[in-house]
Amino acid sequence: MAKIYSTRDVFLEKMKKYCSYQERSHADVNKKLYELQLDAELRDEITYELIQQNFLNEERFARAIVRGKFRMNDWGKIKIKQQLKQHHIIDSLINVALTEIDDEDYIQKIKMLIQKKYDALAHELPFKRFQKTILSLVQKGYEQPLVFQIAKNMNLDHGK
Repeated sequence: MAKIYSTRDVFLEKMKKYCSYQERSHADVNKKLYELQLDAELRDEITYELIQQNFLNEERFARAIVRGKFRMNDWGKIKIKQQLKQHHIIDSLINVALTEIDDEDYIQKIKMLIQKKYDALAHELPFKRFQKTILSLVQKGYEQPLVFQIAKNMNLDHGK
């Protein structure tokens, strides 16, 4: 005998697949459920069930974003925080997730990016070269005072 599925079960399975493909935030899931034109009560039920079955976990999502954006996209902490805030992740959870970034790895990443950008700007005058290097890292979400201090300690020619 064929199993009869309710609308709730069909959408729950659809959302399980959606969450299994990659980590999702509550905001992602709510947006998807809204796009599927489900009423608020059914959206809440499905979201609750996804959380209960561990398909949806904000901390796991936040940690995955931090690891991915830092390692793969070379983003700094400021830009990563902005990304997480766009997903409506609370500050305390953002701070927990940022512990995924080891301080020494962060410094080494900054040094590597400074050297890479500085070398790529060999055609520029020393002051402009230094300035553009710093700006490049700040735009990637690294803290300006930290980037400046590290670049200065690397003894890069900054035209002074």
